[in-house]
Amino acid sequence: MAYRQKDYTYNPNLNSDENLLLDKLFKLKLSHMAEELERQLLNPNSELESFINRISDIINYEWDQRQNTKFNRLLKKATLKYPNADFDEAIYEPDRMLDTHTIELLQKCDWIDEPKNLLITGSAGAGKTHIANALCITALHQLRTVKYIRANTLMMESEKARVNSNSYDYTNQMAAYDLLVIDDFGLMELDVDKCRDLFEVIESRDCRKSTMIVSQFPVIKWWDLFKNDTYADACLSRMTSKAYRLECNGRDMRKSE
Repeated sequence: MAYRQKDYTYNPNLNSDENLLLDKLFKLKLSHMAEELERQLLNPNSELESFINRISDIINYEWDQRQNTKFNRLLKKATLKYPNADFDEAIYEPDRMLDTHTIELLQKCDWIDEPKNLLITGSAGAGKTHIANALCITALHQLRTVKYIRANTLMMESEKARVNSNSYDYTNQMAAYDLLVIDDFGLMELDVDKCRDLFEVIESRDCRKSTMIVSQFPVIKWWDLFKNDTYADACLSRMTSKAYRLECNGRDMRKSE
């Protein structure tokens, strides 16, 4: 287009009043509106459209571009494993053995507002992480804050924060996300220190924010992962109480690639 990021550049194909109007929009930080208006001014057929259609296009273009900017910023911070994950027709394939009705309801993200937790379990390669990331992207499109993290990484970061006396700040950071996704839960040793670290994160979100736990271990076996019974009871009570559940026990998606 005919302007740079900070300064509007005079367009010789437009008259002085039109250039002045575009410059004012740019100074009001409505650069996308200016871009769409400039496009209309340069298109001789634009006057065939009604006023309401033209102004709607201008406003909607600004709105859409700002929403896209926010989404991309949130997506980057979410650190998803599959940032392009989505729900396609593959989830309806019979050998996936997925509860597609539940998946469709989860895509509305009402469970994040409630807030309730979501437990996704099932065999290795069944697509649990892909589904979890697709749900994250659905939440991001609604401009919710999301953080995806593997359980091992969460434990290592928590330990580092504890050693550096930054546990309070790290816990608050994890508590702030609208949705926290802990993937590969169970593929780590939960000694007493890690039990305590996990409890602090889970407790900081309990009844306030939604947490998604993804694991290839069935929920009934999670208690055995903890080396301390007290922390096992405390964590699992907060993680599983009234949580929604989704089972993924269909075909191994990796073998079908």
